[in-house]
Amino acid sequence: MTQRSAFRPSPAPLVRGVTVAVLAVSLLAGAGCARFKNRNGDALEGQPVETIYQKAHRSMLSGNWSTAEEAFKRLVAQYPYGPYTEQALIETAYAQYKAGQHDDAVSTIDRFIRTYPTHKNIAYLYYLRGLTNSSRDAVFLQRVWHLDPARRDLATPMQAYNDFSIVAERYGNSRYAADARERMAKLRDTFARYEMDTALYYLRRDANVAAIDRAKYVLENYPQSAYQADAIATLASAYKALGNTTLAADARAELQKVDPNHAYLRGNWPDYPGHLRRLNPFGGDASALKH
Repeated sequence: MTQRSAFRPSPAPLVRGVTVAVLAVSLLAGAGCARFKNRNGDALEGQPVETIYQKAHRSMLSGNWSTAEEAFKRLVAQYPYGPYTEQALIETAYAQYKAGQHDDAVSTIDRFIRTYPTHKNIAYLYYLRGLTNSSRDAVFLQRVWHLDPARRDLATPMQAYNDFSIVAERYGNSRYAADARERMAKLRDTFARYEMDTALYYLRRDANVAAIDRAKYVLENYPQSAYQADAIATLASAYKALGNTTLAADARAELQKVDPNHAYLRGNWPDYPGHLRRLNPFGGDASALKH
């Protein structure tokens, strides 16, 4: 499978002219927020749009996502129109994504897409929505419970796939298209593994026809996935169990072409996890698949 590139997503490039204006006020902003406070103690109330943007952007650069988000929101509230507002919405979504506020990030992105459907950075917004959808609940599942993402609800990964597909197909010349395609390939493997886990569940319980259906689905819908050989091995095993020696032999011959070192050909596949491991919620992914 293609290795993930070193691409690092970041907020879309600032609209032309904004950077120059920001630099012009940077010295004033750096003098401290205290001098800008109004009678209510609000450091941003009534300040020029350039000053508010500078404060928010500096918070972004330091990784202070919550402070950046709040400042960008204040900018949008005080200055609802203009290039600063558009950029503030983009960076608000990015700050929310980085802070793990995935629902808020998607909401902000959807608002931007509805309001500015022809914006020059629209490809970035679809790409960022894909990143956000593919990250939902992944931290909890992978870092705390150590579960494979293929063994959870695939609704949000499927939405992420659709988002990346828009970037790759509709904005194929954008700087985000190549990485979107790589992420689509990884998601296809996730979907294929989900189907293969189900196929092996049926195979272990002698529901061989159901296992065959799942394996065929993988081969037809996720060709060239990391689980192509496992799907063929499932066909060989299920056909053999059903007594269909001809189809079993055909599947075995195909497997020898695709993966001559597959464990099925040595007679020790699938290697199902032990009973205790399957019962242990902290024991990692209890699957017969090794990828």
